[in-house]
Amino acid sequence: MHRPRSLVSLAAFALTLPLLAHAAPAAAETGLHVDDQGRLTHADGTDLIMRGVSHPHAWFTDRTPTALADIAGLGANTVRVVLSSGDRWDRTDEGQIQDLVAQCADLGLVCVLEVHDTTGYGEEPEAATLDQAVDYWLDVQSALDGAEDHIIVNIGNEPYGNDEATNQYWAADTSDAIVRLREAGLDHMLVVDAPNWGQDWQGSMRESAPEVADVDPHDNTVFSIHMYGVYEQESTVVDYLEHFTDAGLPLIIGEFGHEHSDGDPDEDAIMAHADRLGLGYIGWSWSGNSGGVEYLDIVEDFDADRITEWGERLFHGPNGIATGG
Repeated sequence: MHRPRSLVSLAAFALTLPLLAHAAPAAAETGLHVDDQGRLTHADGTDLIMRGVSHPHAWFTDRTPTALADIAGLGANTVRVVLSSGDRWDRTDEGQIQDLVAQCADLGLVCVLEVHDTTGYGEEPEAATLDQAVDYWLDVQSALDGAEDHIIVNIGNEPYGNDEATNQYWAADTSDAIVRLREAGLDHMLVVDAPNWGQDWQGSMRESAPEVADVDPHDNTVFSIHMYGVYEQESTVVDYLEHFTDAGLPLIIGEFGHEHSDGDPDEDAIMAHADRLGLGYIGWSWSGNSGGVEYLDIVEDFDADRITEWGERLFHGPNGIATGG
């Protein structure tokens, strides 16, 4: 999800992926990691099935301490936190990241930190590249070191829009980003978002995921699909999710909502089949949505006592966060 979302429909295209060298797996499983079945696990080998929400820290920094506590208090085990590299919005500095790392540890939350400035590259003129996002992660790396047991690095949010000319580079650019981070010594679990504003309706991530996964010498990269209007039909949801689980490839639903301007996502199917398949999901978003998508607020005005219809569905409905499936 982003502010604002641009909607463009293009014909599907063929993606060509360069040959990529792959070093032998060498990860010491000291933190969150992907097992040999493509399942997300904690350092002790127990399953990590994310049940969480996104929090827009970059735009509402003063709300973060209370928001994180409230999110944990409602039963979430994961929070996805919006950061800014400074390319589009005020930069989230190293001190803020240190505070986030500490808060998430204190609350027992898995924290998925994501750079939002990459949103819609190719369509959004101000969007940053994945390479710029990697520059940011390397700049703040010292604030992340040692937190591999509860911090995940989501390299860049929705890093490509629907522009065919730039989308063809999703796999190569994502692979390069993974390699750069690993060569610099970043050992955390990584998450990579799909193109097409995260919805992968052209199938680029779906087709290229095996090759992209292979470039990570730690075998610790997770793919993230965002499910909005493209996923109106249960069959579309099931087909996408099972493609990854059947292949043993790690996948999370990194964003989804109960309705959207581009269609009516089937949130019941998304949540039910995530439970059935043991996949994580993260609802968008805690509060502060604007530009006509205020209906995606989980609580009103960051007040946990004013949970919205979407928040009730997400936390307390069938297969909800607080219901335990």
